Amino acid sequence: MEAVIAIVALLFVLFVVLGVYATVKVVGAAKRGVDRTITQARRTVEDHTLRAKSFAQLGPAGELAQLRLKLRTSMRATQDALHAGVAEDESLKESLGLFQRLSAHGHELDGELKRLEAEPDRATLAERLPGLRERTERITQSADSLRWAARDRARRFADDDLDTLSAQIDVESGALRHWMKTEPAATPPPWPEAPAAENSTQQQTWPETPRSRTAEEPTKPAITPPGPRPTYPWQKKPRPESTT
Repeated sequence: MEAVIAIVALLFVLFVVLGVYATVKVVGAAKRGVDRTITQARRTVEDHTLRAKSFAQLGPAGELAQLRLKLRTSMRATQDALHAGVAEDESLKESLGLFQRLSAHGHELDGELKRLEAEPDRATLAERLPGLRERTERITQSADSLRWAARDRARRFADDDLDTLSAQIDVESGALRHWMKTEPAATPPPWPEAPAAENSTQQQTWPETPRSRTAEEPTKPAITPPGPRPTYPWQKKPRPESTT
């Protein structure tokens, strides 16, 4: 009896632990989903704000907004392309590692540009703009290079696979239409060559066949004419024809 109670208690504890674990996992997944949604919404709002500032504001403030918008757009597009490609191509892991190092410089530059948006000294800001513009250009060019290289690699693999598939389909199509193939015509045997003449007086002859003869051979009659019949004593003499 005590053993049964112990087993029931153990099963109850096991079910409780499993329930707590499942609850924690569900809550964690829901929290991550909410955080992801909030992050995406915040990012969208910030991008729209930067786009509005780049058009509405003039001078250094408007250029700062343009630089931030360009930097964020390029880095986000490269990140999405590499994360999507690494699931199918393991060789992109090294490129993803390089992008993570580049992303650290991008976040640092984005934070600096964001702080400079509230800078009241416009003269000093105008002096620093060329350096900020150059850093933004270098980071975005590197990100664009990684992104387009990953896309070209994926397209190359797709083209190679398409070429192989097309060749296999052509072979299969030819096998399915086997009745349309025409056999090559047999080459007829060559005619026998005439022997070379030794001199002009020698008569030219062709290979003898059962019905061929040389031109000078005499012609024999086809049927031998009948000879006189012998007369026997017991044969009757022919009666003379009547003249009347």
